Amino acid sequence: MVSHLPGQPGTTPSGTGGSADASLCALRPTLCQARTRLYRNGVLEAEGFPVTDIGEHLRQEGVTVWLDLHDPGVEDLEVLTDEFGLHPLAIEDAVQRHERPKLDRYPDHLFLSAYAVHLDETTAQLVSSELAAFITTRALITVRKNGGFDVDGLVQRWDDSPDLSVHGVGYLLHGLLDDIVDGHFAAVQSLDDQIEQIQEQLFAQDGAGIEVQRHSFQLRKSLVLLRRMVLPMREVVNTLMRRDIHLLDEEMTHYYQDVYDHVLRATEWTESLRDLVSTILETRLTIQGNRLNEIMKKLTGWAAIIAIPTAITGFYGQNIPYPGFGQEWGVVASVGLIAAISGSLYATFRRSGWL
Repeated sequence: MVSHLPGQPGTTPSGTGGSADASLCALRPTLCQARTRLYRNGVLEAEGFPVTDIGEHLRQEGVTVWLDLHDPGVEDLEVLTDEFGLHPLAIEDAVQRHERPKLDRYPDHLFLSAYAVHLDETTAQLVSSELAAFITTRALITVRKNGGFDVDGLVQRWDDSPDLSVHGVGYLLHGLLDDIVDGHFAAVQSLDDQIEQIQEQLFAQDGAGIEVQRHSFQLRKSLVLLRRMVLPMREVVNTLMRRDIHLLDEEMTHYYQDVYDHVLRATEWTESLRDLVSTILETRLTIQGNRLNEIMKKLTGWAAIIAIPTAITGFYGQNIPYPGFGQEWGVVASVGLIAAISGSLYATFRRSGWL
């Protein structure tokens, strides 16, 4: 029973707002912080109440409970098994790191694994926050594996749509998914903006320097990570909308469909950016090849021009008699020949665009 989880008392009446008091898990009180909320018939009645009271609340009619745990261990979750019927495999997945985004079905509950993300625009690194959720008919238990997820923003999202709270767990889960998917969408938007900046820098007069190369590589890396987190969400949301899940009523189905549309858009956008990044890398190599060709043409042209005086002076440098040998007009003739042929080559290369 959840009575093994002590908590700190404190309630907030419906409509008064405020932050929930933190309750602490029994087995690791310094690490596992808990947060609670209770809705009765769609009205927020209390929050921040002791975790020990959850079992009593769930025995009452019309009650929906949210329990949030921060960095719990297996022991912390096992004490909830009797009350919520959590499967041992789901408990194991809830505490393991780097789980794949997914939705697992168990006899008494659903288990959700997902990632909230945002892009650091300074370093172009994707920052992710892994979380899990146990979904029952009357309770939503969220497990945050690190402190990166903005749980206050999630609570505010719920408070901004109180008219949907009558839908119970479907309403709470919708707010969670909507918050996660909006984060995916914002990350894709930021990646798109930075990729556009890279495209402009590719055609700069001074060329793409090492900083542009580093930035483009980091964007590609972040895009690959984001793709791994976004693509599986299609299956997650689609499964939740299935009628045999018995989680959503007709009205909430429309809201989940909206989330699913956002997931599809984020997925398609991610795929298009992936192709665009590959095109940028190919374009950069092509530009470098073209610039190298231009440089080689110029070097070849100047080498041909320099070869003329070298050949003439080498010929006249022979230690044998030749026309004009020892004569002033011989020097004038050789200099004139060098100037004429070199000038002719320069004009020809100039017209051809080599110089």
